[in-house]
Amino acid sequence: MIRRPLPGSRPVRFGVAELLADLDRANGWLLSVDGIAQSYVDLDDPTHLEFDYVRRIGDVIDCVAAPGTPLDALHIGGGACTLPRYIAATRPGSRQLAIDADGELIDLVRTQLDLDGVPGLAVRVGDGRAGVREQPDAGTDLIVLDAFERAVVPGGLATVEFTRDVARVLRPWGTYLVNVSDGRGLHFARRVLATLSAVFPHVLLLAEPGVLRGRRFGNLVFAASAVELPVEAVRGRAAGAVFPARCVTSAALSDLRGNVEPLTDAAPMAAPTPPADPFASGRS
Repeated sequence: MIRRPLPGSRPVRFGVAELLADLDRANGWLLSVDGIAQSYVDLDDPTHLEFDYVRRIGDVIDCVAAPGTPLDALHIGGGACTLPRYIAATRPGSRQLAIDADGELIDLVRTQLDLDGVPGLAVRVGDGRAGVREQPDAGTDLIVLDAFERAVVPGGLATVEFTRDVARVLRPWGTYLVNVSDGRGLHFARRVLATLSAVFPHVLLLAEPGVLRGRRFGNLVFAASAVELPVEAVRGRAAGAVFPARCVTSAALSDLRGNVEPLTDAAPMAAPTPPADPFASGRS
């Protein structure tokens, strides 16, 4: 869970972005934008994943390839680059590109959080959709979509046209990971699920039970691939977490999707905004 600002900590501000020191960890930092928590990094231990949803993404990454195997990864949305740091630490030799539309935010992270010190990582300021379009066919093992503008997923990054381009860029065994946030009814998440299912034959969903039931606003993590996903390994990690999550697949996933249609460029859908209290948003 996101922790509230800690008494006595001194934030570093740059425009609407803010870095807040964690008094519980010597070199831990919380990055927020417009008052919404975006990233958490521990510069002394990049394998520490503070946010629950990031830990779930890390679980999938840990399971899709043998431990320590380098990956070619593309990250749409950078923030403090928590996951690129994690991959660089757990899979030395990985080659990664992170694309983020917020140049001022990247400048802050670069100067304050040693972004240039992450091995094998290149960071580019630009549009995520255009960045994917520029990538060669079948050249990437892993694509992670964790991009938010004003606390919501940009609509152009959730359509079936964009998702097909992601599939083009992935290698045949590659994995696509998507983080979205949603609330009661899961109307946006169900449309994202329909979109992923229209392109990839294998999809799984990870979410905290309360979020999955629509009882509170929070994060849902999707994994999609042209090949079978390591469902049992991921399910075991999610069930054994400090804050357990459910791993939903197969018939249960079809039931959740129902008869909703995929999102398209011609008919996109605005992602829901979080509650007014950023620390009640469920951005884990």
